Amino acid sequence: MNNTQIAEQWFAAFNAHDLEALLALYADDARHFSPKLKIRQPETEGWVKGKDALRSWWQDSFDRLPTLQYIPTSFTANNERVIKEYVRKVSGEADMLIAEVLEIKDALIVGSRVYHG
Repeated sequence: MNNTQIAEQWFAAFNAHDLEALLALYADDARHFSPKLKIRQPETEGWVKGKDALRSWWQDSFDRLPTLQYIPTSFTANNERVIKEYVRKVSGEADMLIAEVLEIKDALIVGSRVYHG
């Protein structure tokens, strides 16, 4: 599986709110940064590490935002990372443009970082 396919699987799992399929794309010790995480859980400084922390973060998001969907607009990939751009959609909220970098090693996401205004 190439890195673009990993990104496509990521969107399919996320938009289905299929936590286990989403987590299966990550290394056990993967790190993730999100400005939203920094706001909602300031003690983390925006970072979570490991599948258990990712599971808690995304489960909370899915529970709070049952209509949350990400609509991909572009992928740029090489052998080590994918830059994906997408639109965050939640009923009753303005759309948000987001860019995210996935760092990939041995066909697993080892790190990710979200960027938005």
